[in-house]
Amino acid sequence: MWLKNKFLFLALTLLLAPSLLAQTSSIATFVYHRFGDDRFPSTNIKLAQFEAHLKYLKDNDYQVITLSEAIERVKKRNRFPKTAVLTVDDGYKTFYKNAIPLLKKYGFTATLFVNTETVGGSDYMDWNEIKEAQQTGIEIGNHSHSHAYFLNGNHNQFLEDLKTSEAQFEANLGEKPILFAYPYGEWNIEMAEHLKNEGYLGAAAQNSGLLYREILVFHLPRFPMSEAYAKLEDFVGKLKALPIEVTKYEPISSGYMGSESLPRLNMEFQESNLRLDQLQCFIQGAECKKSMQVVKDGVVKLNVRPDRDLKRRRTLFTITVPDNEGKWHWFSYLWVIPSIKE
Repeated sequence: MWLKNKFLFLALTLLLAPSLLAQTSSIATFVYHRFGDDRFPSTNIKLAQFEAHLKYLKDNDYQVITLSEAIERVKKRNRFPKTAVLTVDDGYKTFYKNAIPLLKKYGFTATLFVNTETVGGSDYMDWNEIKEAQQTGIEIGNHSHSHAYFLNGNHNQFLEDLKTSEAQFEANLGEKPILFAYPYGEWNIEMAEHLKNEGYLGAAAQNSGLLYREILVFHLPRFPMSEAYAKLEDFVGKLKALPIEVTKYEPISSGYMGSESLPRLNMEFQESNLRLDQLQCFIQGAECKKSMQVVKDGVVKLNVRPDRDLKRRRTLFTITVPDNEGKWHWFSYLWVIPSIKE
C-alpha cells in the first residue's frame, strides 16, 4: 500500500508540476503604436514581427488579458498563470486594418488608448471602427484629447483636456474609460491623484518594467515595441523578465549639486535573492553613477544619477540585476525635463 501511495504521489507531482512551474507573480506589459507602416520605423512594428510575438505567446501557453484585468490580477493574487498585456497607443488606422485581424487569428485581446482629437483623421481610426474594435473585446482607454505636453502647462489645462476627452467617449461609446495613458509617458503627482479621484482604475506611462502586487497603479510601466526593439529574442527576454519590487522611490528633480539636468533617483527594495554585485544601471546619453547599501532587514537603498548634464527632454533610467537562479529583474524610471522643448 505504501509503495502504491508513493507512486500515486509521484504521478500527481508530475501532473501538477507543469502548472506550478507556469505560475508567476508579475506581468509583462507591452506598448505598440503603428502596425506595418514603414514610414515611421520609430513607432512602427513590422507585421511579421508582431505575428511572431503572438505566435510565441500562443505556443507557450500565455494568457493575454486587458490592462484592467491585469491590474486586478496583481492586486488580488500572489500567483497566477503566465500572463502578458498588449497595449496600443494613439488609435492609428493600422491597428484596425492590420493588427486586429492577427489578434483575432490567435484569440487574443489588447487595450487601445485613444486620443480623441485625432479620431477620424486620415491615419486614425474613426468612432465606428473604435466601437467595432470594442465589440470584439478590445478594451478602450483614454489617451487625452489633444495629446499635449501637459507638464508645460498648468494643471487646469490637463483637467479641461480630460473633460473634453471624456465627453467624446461618452457621446460616441456611451461610457468613459477606466484607464488612462499619459501622452509621451509624461506625468506628475497632481495628474495621477486627479485620475484616481475621478474613478480611473490606473494609468500607464512609458517606462519599461513589469506589473507586480505593490506597483503604483497610476504609474504603470510598459515595454515599448517598435522595429528596432521588437526582435523575437528581445520580446521573449522582456516577457520572461522579473520586476525589482521597489517599495519606495524618490525622484529628486533639483538633482546633483542643485542642477535640473543632473537629477537623481533614490529607491528601496528587498535584497531577497538578488546578486547585488552584478546590479547594473543605464541612463540614456550618460554614464550611470550609483551608490548602494544594505540596511536593516535586508532593505537595499540605491541612489543613481547621470555623470553629465542630460540633453534630452525624456531620459530613461534603467536598473537590472540577476537573481541566484540567473533570472533578470528590471526597474526603470522616465525623467522629464519640461524646460527642454521638442
